[in-house]
Amino acid sequence: MLIEHDPYRCFMPYEPEPVDSAAEGPLAGLTLAVKDIFDVAGYRTSSGCPLRLAASPIHGRTAPAAQKLLDAGARFVGKTHTDELAWSMYGMNVHFGTPVNPAAPDRMPGGSSSGSAVAVAGGLADIAIGSDTGGSVRAPASYCGIWGIRPTHGRISLDGAQPLAASYDTCGLFARDGETLLRAMAVLLDGETAPLPDAPEFLRPLDMLAQLGPEALSVWEARFGDLPARDVSIYPEGVEAAYDAFLRTIGADARDWVLPYIRQSGMPLARGIGQRAAAAEALTGAEIAGGQAARRAFTAHVEALLGPSGVILAPVVHDAPFKLDPPLEVFDRFRHDCSRLLCVAGLAGLPQVVFPAGTVDGAPFGLSLIGPRGSDLSLLALACRIVADSPVPA
Repeated sequence: MLIEHDPYRCFMPYEPEPVDSAAEGPLAGLTLAVKDIFDVAGYRTSSGCPLRLAASPIHGRTAPAAQKLLDAGARFVGKTHTDELAWSMYGMNVHFGTPVNPAAPDRMPGGSSSGSAVAVAGGLADIAIGSDTGGSVRAPASYCGIWGIRPTHGRISLDGAQPLAASYDTCGLFARDGETLLRAMAVLLDGETAPLPDAPEFLRPLDMLAQLGPEALSVWEARFGDLPARDVSIYPEGVEAAYDAFLRTIGADARDWVLPYIRQSGMPLARGIGQRAAAAEALTGAEIAGGQAARRAFTAHVEALLGPSGVILAPVVHDAPFKLDPPLEVFDRFRHDCSRLLCVAGLAGLPQVVFPAGTVDGAPFGLSLIGPRGSDLSLLALACRIVADSPVPA
């Protein structure tokens, strides 16, 4: 890492290696951290896994997504921690430790882009690259009280990044404020493919809100309750049917790269990864085909709700981050409860912008906007306007 002091333990302790960036550009003056599943010239890539680290070459080329930000003037300050193989959502790596959540030091930071979220929340980087497959940017953004975006699937290059589940994988970004995030995303996206109109139609997702407790629902009402919105149901066949399609299709994708690597390397499996690997391996062809059909139907339903101008006023996750060292049953239940909400944008491949909205149980709790495919920049600009009109109480 290039920074001298890392009080939140969010950076990989690599020997410092300067990385060239442009002297001028739209991001000049901003510092950049990069999740350690993306290659950076002069560094190894661990993907949060000691065996991957040991086998990694020192790369001669930086992943194009990171290179774009460097070419726009951002200054690289280090590679950040991730859950092992990016296949978790807590930020608690059994090999490299847990970064400290600056906004709630007694809580988990969220993952798998834990180090990137913490680096931004702690002021050690202005922007940070993460990846979001099942929620690995969106959840830690909510838990650490910062901004984050999962872009439209396929809009940002994942060359030079470790895959997890190809039809879900995206390159996302964190920042402490929406304006900075918008500046950086404008560089990454090279323009907008489907901008929102000046007066979008807001959608109130009743079956997403039904998954929130009273305190979380109060945060949603305080932020969005005064906006004129049409009531809709997001899950056409129910929440569990959509979640089942998510689990089947993301598991099927994981069999293309992650499972072969796990089996060929003989790596020891942490409890969560072992369970997910076994479930993915056990999927039958019929189960995968059924999940893919359900995913197509879900996507068609959500796209019809959105049309070209709809915006879902969506919760990100169901609750605040849990406290460190909870009972094992909390881990399992929490992941599933989060993923029932996070799977919406992932199943449909849609952009989702997360921003700080309040607190639940004394810890950060974010909200979000989900928009039509290709509306990333105008969705982010809309979130900036909504937050400016109703700032979070101090």
